[in-house]
Amino acid sequence: MDLRISELLDMQRELQALHKGDWADVVPATARDHLLWGVGEIGEVIDIIKKRGDAEIMADPETRRHFVEEMADVQMYLCDVLLCYGVTAEEYSEIHARKHARNMKRDYAAEKHRPFDARE
Repeated sequence: MDLRISELLDMQRELQALHKGDWADVVPATARDHLLWGVGEIGEVIDIIKKRGDAEIMADPETRRHFVEEMADVQMYLCDVLLCYGVTAEEYSEIHARKHARNMKRDYAAEKHRPFDARE
């Protein structure tokens, strides 16, 4: 299975609809809350890395499943933020691809030594 961005957003819409009235709406005013909840999930990912380590994530199926599940939680909250602002899969994909192309041309080593105000 390889989920597309549009499918991820649809899945989040479905989950949000199921919990409408119990969970915060996906509107611009709640975007920062969704983002903060996502940061909390990132903390859970960090805890797994810190407490279990790279080798266990790579070798132990249960640890790996838990790690990937927490990463999925992070992605779900990021999708909620996109939904809050009405960002479409097409809009996100276009900008992501453009950013990737720009990054492929960047000289990160040179940028490291430039003043902050001279960076993009």
